[in-house]
Amino acid sequence: MIEILSPTDLPRARDTGALVAGILQTLKSRSVVGTNLLDIDAWAQSMIMEAGAQSCYVDYEPSFGRGPFAHYICTSVNDAVLHGLPYDYRLADGDLLSLDLAVSLGGVVADSAISFIVGETQPPDSVALIDATQRALSAGIAAAGPGVHIGDISHAIGSVLGAAGYSVNTEFGGHGVGSTMHQDPHVSNTGRPGRGYRLRPGVLLALEPWVMADTATLVTDPDGWTLRSVTGCRTAHSEHTIAITDDGVEVLTMPKP
Repeated sequence: MIEILSPTDLPRARDTGALVAGILQTLKSRSVVGTNLLDIDAWAQSMIMEAGAQSCYVDYEPSFGRGPFAHYICTSVNDAVLHGLPYDYRLADGDLLSLDLAVSLGGVVADSAISFIVGETQPPDSVALIDATQRALSAGIAAAGPGVHIGDISHAIGSVLGAAGYSVNTEFGGHGVGSTMHQDPHVSNTGRPGRGYRLRPGVLLALEPWVMADTATLVTDPDGWTLRSVTGCRTAHSEHTIAITDDGVEVLTMPKP
């Protein structure tokens, strides 16, 4: 199902997006050397509940997971890239951490992810991974708008990732959001322009470029959720929720300056 929000729904979508962006930035500031992933999950829970919002993850139980997820945020470290299940691990200097958060507030969902390096050590290859996903996300957003095909967005994202030298996995990508977290249309991280659903004002999309340094193949942890690179290489993931408007696109999960 592709859900079309009315113009009166957009203020609620903005509120949800601002909440998700704020929580992620707070968690990033608290994620230092020695921080436990379970503490990050507890902080996310507290901020979601204080806002009167609902987690999209706690009861999430799709066919590909060993559910329910039973946590409030995805915490993916180093070679983990998607659906990282929080566990008893303390962050080390130089770790690459990806945080992925989806929340519902006022009946509207927003979904966003950030990747960053913990501590003082900044491995150049990890910096390049993160930069590529951020640039690909910006390209996807720039390509979006009313009348644009999904394939145009996918092509823009994939062109950046490919030019940076990364292979693109097409098992998981972006998606529609609205009253629920995962909706049609699927937004692959590579594709052909001029193909797929033509966007209309009122559509919300979560665009999420992610890459692995030297492979496009994933492996699932024994926890049934965490997806890692099959080679053990590092990974990165960037995501924003956007709204298609009459005159363009609005990024709902952009952090405030």
